[in-house]
Amino acid sequence: MMRTTHLRASLLLAAAIGAGALTAPGSAQAAPGTARAAPRADDPVRAVESVAHPLRATGPGGSAKDLRPLDRMVGDAEVVGLGEATHGTHEFFTMKDRLFRHLVEEKGFRTFALEVSWTTGLRLDAYVRGGAGDVRELARQELARTPWHHEEYIRLLTWMRAYNERHPDRQVRFMGNDLDHPHLGAELFDAVTDHVRRHRPDLLGRVEALYAPIREVPDGDAYLALPLAERARLAKSARAAYDLVRTAGPDGHDPAYAWTLQHARSVLQTADIYAYDVSTPEGQRGSMLHRDRIMAENTAWWQRQTGHKVLVSAHNAHLAYESYDPRYPRMQGEFLRDSYGPKYRSIGFTFNEGSFMATAPDDEVYAPRTVGAAPRGTNEYTLDKVSYDDYYVDLRTVPRAARKWLTGKRPTRSIGTAYPDGPYGIRLGPSHDVLIHLHETTAAHRVEQRPRARSVNG
Repeated sequence: MMRTTHLRASLLLAAAIGAGALTAPGSAQAAPGTARAAPRADDPVRAVESVAHPLRATGPGGSAKDLRPLDRMVGDAEVVGLGEATHGTHEFFTMKDRLFRHLVEEKGFRTFALEVSWTTGLRLDAYVRGGAGDVRELARQELARTPWHHEEYIRLLTWMRAYNERHPDRQVRFMGNDLDHPHLGAELFDAVTDHVRRHRPDLLGRVEALYAPIREVPDGDAYLALPLAERARLAKSARAAYDLVRTAGPDGHDPAYAWTLQHARSVLQTADIYAYDVSTPEGQRGSMLHRDRIMAENTAWWQRQTGHKVLVSAHNAHLAYESYDPRYPRMQGEFLRDSYGPKYRSIGFTFNEGSFMATAPDDEVYAPRTVGAAPRGTNEYTLDKVSYDDYYVDLRTVPRAARKWLTGKRPTRSIGTAYPDGPYGIRLGPSHDVLIHLHETTAAHRVEQRPRARSVNG
C-alpha cells in the first residue's frame, strides 16, 4: 500500500471530487506497467522504490496478483528460507501463511519446515495429514515452550489439514528441522529398535543398551544439568547406536530404513549438541555452529527424501548467508546455499515500528513489546522512506545506488526470543536474496491470551 501524507490525501480528495468520484488515498499507485522515473545515481531510497513491489495484504485470502513478481524471484528454487525479524510478530507469521499457500498453489511447494524439534515436526505432520487429535491440545503439548504457540500457527496447521482433505493425492506436510529439545521423543527410539528387531535381531540388545541411559533423561533441562563428562558419554553411546543402525540397512534403497536411520541421526544430533560445554565461549560457538548445520542437513535430507519443494521458516539470522554475531560462526542459510547453490533462496523481513511478543531476558513469560519508528542511521529508517507501506524487493537486481547502500553494515533490528536484543550491524544485500519491508506491525496472538480481532490484512 502506498503511504500518503495529509497533504497528499487532501489533493487526491480534491481531484476525486472534481472528477465526480471518491478515490481512496491508498489506491493512488502507478498503474501496472507504468514506467517509473529513473533513480538518481546516489539515492538508495529512489533506487529501491524503482524496483519495489507493493503488497496488497500481509495475510492469506484475496487476490495474489501482487505476488506474481515474487514467483519470478523464487524461480526454480527447491528450498526457500523465509525469515523474521522477531519471533513474535503477527504480520510476519500471517505473511508466511500467505506465501506458503501461494507457493503451494502456484509453485508446487509441499512442505512447511519450522525450527522446532524433529519429533514435534513428526507429530504435527501426522496431524495435518489426517491424524487424530485436537489442534489446540497438540499445539499446547508441542509448542507451549516455544515462540510459536500462537493463533497464527494454529490457523496455518488448520489450513494444511483442510487442504490435505481436499487434495489427498498431493498433500502438504509439516517438518521440524531442529534438535530434539526439550524432549527426545520416545517414538524415535522405538522406531529404531523396531527396525533392528525385525532386520538385525542380533544387534537389538546392544542398541537397546546404548539407548537406555539416554531414554532415562526426562527432558533437555535435566540433560543439561548432568555433568559434562556424562553428557559426553551419552553422546558417544548415541553415535555407537547410530553406527550399528547404519550396518543394519538392507541392500538397495529402502524408504522405511531411510526414515529409521534419520530418526537415529536425530537422536545423535541432539546428544552431540548437549555435549558442548556452553559455559565457555568456544563451547557456545561450537554448539550454535552444530545447530545451524543440523537444521540445514535435516532440511536437505527431507527435501531429497520426499522430493518436495520446501519453505523453511526461521529467524532472519538463521536463514541468511552471513552471520553478524560472532557467537554464530556460520548460519543455516550458508549451509543450504552450499547444498543447493542457486536453488536456495533467502527472504528476509524488516519493519519500521510496532509490537511483537517476546520474553524478558530473565524470564520465560511472553508479553507484548513495542518499538517506535526506526531511528536515523538504521537500515529500516532508509527502507521506510520508500513510499509503499509494505513491499518486497529483489536485492540481486536493484540499481547500483541501492546495491552499494545494501552492502553497508548498519544497525538493524534482529530480535530473538527475549527483548531487549540488538540492534546489530547487518549487511542486508549479502544476507538475503529478497527483502520484505513492513511499515508497522502488531504483536502475534499468544494462545494463552484472548486473541484480538483480526486485522484487515489477516
